[in-house]
Formats: sequence, C-alpha cells, structure tokens
Amino acid sequence: MVNRHTALKIRKTHRYLGLFLGIQFLFWTISGLYFSWTDIDEIHGDQFKNLEYQPKTFNNLISPSKLGTSAGVNTIELRDIGNTPYYWVNNKLLYNAIDGSPKNSITKDEALYIAKNYMKSDLVVESVEEITETGKHHEYREKLLPAYVISYKTDDALKAYVSVKDGKFQTVRHRSWRWFDFLWMTHTMDYEGRDNFNTIVLRAFSLLGLITVLSGFLLWYTSSPTIRKINKKNKK
Repeated sequence: MVNRHTALKIRKTHRYLGLFLGIQFLFWTISGLYFSWTDIDEIHGDQFKNLEYQPKTFNNLISPSKLGTSAGVNTIELRDIGNTPYYWVNNKLLYNAIDGSPKNSITKDEALYIAKNYMKSDLVVESVEEITETGKHHEYREKLLPAYVISYKTDDALKAYVSVKDGKFQTVRHRSWRWFDFLWMTHTMDYEGRDNFNTIVLRAFSLLGLITVLSGFLLWYTSSPTIRKINKKNKK
C-alpha cells in the first residue's frame, strides 16, 4: 500500500495540475459544447447566401488559345463579372472572354454585382471598402488579396469578401462564425493559424491532461476505504 507521504505528494500533484490545466479544460469543454450545438452550415453563412444561384451561360467566347499568354494555358475558369464573361487564366490574370483584352482588377461596382449573385436579395449593403493586407488573426486570413469587403445592415455584422484580382466571391463572415473561430482557436491551441493540431502547446497540455487524469485515478486508489479493506484482507 502507498505510504502517507507518497499519497500526499500524489494529492498535491493532482491538485496543482488541476489548477494549472483547469482554464484550458474549461475552454475545451465550452468550445466542444458550442461545436456540438451549432449547425456548421449556419457557421458557413448559408442562411445569408443565395444557394439557388447558377452561373450564367455565355456564347461566342474567344478561344483560350488566342489570348496571347506566353506560358500557354495551364488552368482556366470562366467568371461572370458585371454581366461580362472573363477567363481567369493560370491563376494569374483575367481576360475578357469575348475580345481577349486583359483586366488587372475589378471595380467596386463589379464586386457588388458579384456579391449580389451569391448573397440573398433582401440584404442591404451598408459599405464597401478595399483591403490590401490582413493579420494572422483576421477573419479573411490566407485568402487572395487585395479584396473588397462588403458590409451589410444586419444584427450579425455580416460581411462578404470578393477578391479584386480575380473577381471571385471568396467567403462570408458573421458574428456566429467569429465566435466559432475564437473557440476553435482555444480548442486547437493554435493561436497563429487556428488549424495546426501539432503545436507544442497542445501536445504539452494533452500530456499534462493525461497525467492529471491518471493521478486522479491513483489518488482514488490510495485513499479509497474499500481498497484499503481489500488490501488488509489480502495481507491476512
């Protein structure tokens, strides 16, 4: 049987580990509850999107081989920008799909046109601004810049993002998504990019969490009257 001195050490270790890890355990629990009780489609903003939108069909388009790209055509996508078809070629440049002229960027009005196709028609635009850079914790991180931010008059602080260079509707952000993003950060403990499950901090806290649980089992074993009675009977 474990002596009293060892039992006190186990109890003290368990207590201080619990205090140290308690806040993170609370974040894991709260974030886990939030994830399990929320609809991921709502987090993605589907309730604000025009899910029935279908891209227009265009005729009499120029052949991609006539665009005059020196490197040839590796990838190509057709975009509807202001009711005009454009090719997005090699992930680098837009070309008018009718006359082949290049286009370096889209305008605010064109961004509004694109957003209107993808968002619900009853939404009212509050403002449009262009951003050229974002930080590691920005809601539009790791996406093509510059971009137009289209803000809507809603209680959800709704914003849509359209990239300036390729005229693509990028994403939607709103209050519930921001809460999800914050809690996801606390859950993964990746305070830089959110999605790295291999951080040293997460590994350390996971290991310490396991030690805390095991020390709890050991503490129960060393302090349980039932276990003591069983051990005394076995010694007789």
